[in-house]
Amino acid sequence: MSTADKKDNGASRVLRRHAEQQFAEELDELKKADTRQRPAHWELSPWAVCTYLMGGTLENGFAVTPKYIGNRRVIEIAVATLATDRALLLYGVPGTAKSWVSEHLAAAVSGDSTLIIQGTAGTSEEQMRYGWNYAELLAKGPSRKALVESPLMRAMAGGRIARVEELTRIPADVQDTLISILSEKSLPIPELNEEVQAVRGFNLIATANNRDKGVNELSSALKRRFNTVILPVPATEEEEVSIVSKRVTEMGRMLELPAEPPAREEVRRVVRIFRELRNGKTEDGKIKVKSPSGTLSTAEAISVINSGMALAAHFGDGELRAADVAASLVGAVVKDPVQDNVVWHEYLETVMKERGDWKDLYRACRAAD
Repeated sequence: MSTADKKDNGASRVLRRHAEQQFAEELDELKKADTRQRPAHWELSPWAVCTYLMGGTLENGFAVTPKYIGNRRVIEIAVATLATDRALLLYGVPGTAKSWVSEHLAAAVSGDSTLIIQGTAGTSEEQMRYGWNYAELLAKGPSRKALVESPLMRAMAGGRIARVEELTRIPADVQDTLISILSEKSLPIPELNEEVQAVRGFNLIATANNRDKGVNELSSALKRRFNTVILPVPATEEEEVSIVSKRVTEMGRMLELPAEPPAREEVRRVVRIFRELRNGKTEDGKIKVKSPSGTLSTAEAISVINSGMALAAHFGDGELRAADVAASLVGAVVKDPVQDNVVWHEYLETVMKERGDWKDLYRACRAAD
């Protein structure tokens, strides 16, 4: 077996490929067709990066699929920010594709989306800056060989994009280690009397939201180092249905689920339920409803449909039905067993029960309680 075949077989076994692997053909075609000016160390021009995110047809007829469905201007502002020396903060409620956009921006700009620091309550300053190989450190003392570079340090040295996910989950004192890096564009290593200076092309994309528990507010000093772009929830039901349908179909192929892609109307019902509970009123505005404690994001709608497809594939006839959706739907809405249960049952009886073509879903949801 050739090395290429081994790589292909290895990639096919991976549960989730990186963006630059999954969409390698599109990135390659864009690179060939891209004649516009590229900032230093960028794989594509800002125009091509935006086309990769939003989709489009190239002059040679090659179709680039959209990765983000929404306002093009939002993506243009994000890309333009990365072309400056100012860091980018993607902000919004959970489930608005912040991490998804961050990954694809890094893949298109640097050809590498893997220089990532995942923010948690336990993220330390060493993970943000650098650490040490303690066996090497004890044996030979501080040296470059003993230094363990963080993804941020590697991005600075290589002129690439670094990503920090869930910035507001990181403790405030650790967050502030970014201030000097973003201001001075250098990372001191006092133990070696050295520093790593950022090469042109380096920038940082951070994501954050203010809805999850355990959020640590950003200091004013750190906020000033970012250009903040807010990713909104989908503006219309049709837009959200398109997003959910596209992602569910892609994930179904990736997971090789032996099920038919869900009918658009089945997706629409889940999306409408989420939007109505999220907005506190029915889509036509005639009935006010209470909102549950959860965010009911687009990402959760995708998860509900995916779970339903798995049930239909392995325990049904391969066609997504109301009973397949109901269990995951109830679980997504009812996060608080007391408060959310009241909200959900009120919605069932005042809204869902009254929709004639939703009787099957109403009965399935009642049975799933």
